[in-house]
Amino acid sequence: MTETLRLTGKPVADSLKEKIKTRVSNLNKKGIVPTLKIIRVGKREDDISYEKSILKNCKALGIKGIVEELDQNVTMKELTKTIEAANNDVNIHGIMLFRPLPKHLNQDILSNAINPQKDVDCMSPANLEKIFTSKNAIFAPCTPKAVVEMLKFYKVPLIGANIAVAGRSLVVGKPLAMLLLNENATVTICHSKTKNMKKITSEADVVVAAIGKAKFMNGDFFTESSVVIDVGINDDGSGKMCGDVDYDDTFGKVKALNPAMGGIGAITTAILMDQTVEACEILTA
Repeated sequence: MTETLRLTGKPVADSLKEKIKTRVSNLNKKGIVPTLKIIRVGKREDDISYEKSILKNCKALGIKGIVEELDQNVTMKELTKTIEAANNDVNIHGIMLFRPLPKHLNQDILSNAINPQKDVDCMSPANLEKIFTSKNAIFAPCTPKAVVEMLKFYKVPLIGANIAVAGRSLVVGKPLAMLLLNENATVTICHSKTKNMKKITSEADVVVAAIGKAKFMNGDFFTESSVVIDVGINDDGSGKMCGDVDYDDTFGKVKALNPAMGGIGAITTAILMDQTVEACEILTA
């Protein structure tokens, strides 16, 4: 049995929030209130849950949160008009469009419609390109950036580290790999077609699980020296939430592991707040 360090997200988020409060206070002294516009299509339960968390954090940090709820059957023209109105409103500094969108809406076109300077959730291809080309990226997708923040907070060495990222989505896996490369780590991306994934993950110093499948990885994927970051939030089939890693089977077999609930999610929201303030600072400079 290994003494596993439990990587909780709250202290990481709290550290970020203290810095955010100072920056918001400095903006307030100039008569500026950082403002985030949330655009939600329909009433998906997970969107509404995340929205409540965002608004709670906004209130605690002195950020103004505005929600515009649109009908599930909203047209491309109507949604584009909503985004453009937010782009043109000088009192709105950050725009967040909940995804996934209904199938009749073209997410690629809508991602391009968001002003990159207000794209605090990093949907815009212009911002994603900067992540992949290392050209002065201001905003990064919040969840990948949260992973990097967690690793840094707990002083996990990144320079020269072998890191396996399980998952290749454009939301987490791919941008995370780029962020880790920018930290001078050596990154391997695994996916559903990867051969001998257990061999790759067991040889890595750090493993990030972003597969999107409940309890996809158990203790057999790791060693006692593994640092494991679980990004997944899934229904385990009985209505309970779980990660991509089987926490109960893995804890006690690895060096460090975060819980699915109370792990990366808290940091992700703090990153969104941080990037909203960053956008405000840039737009009002």
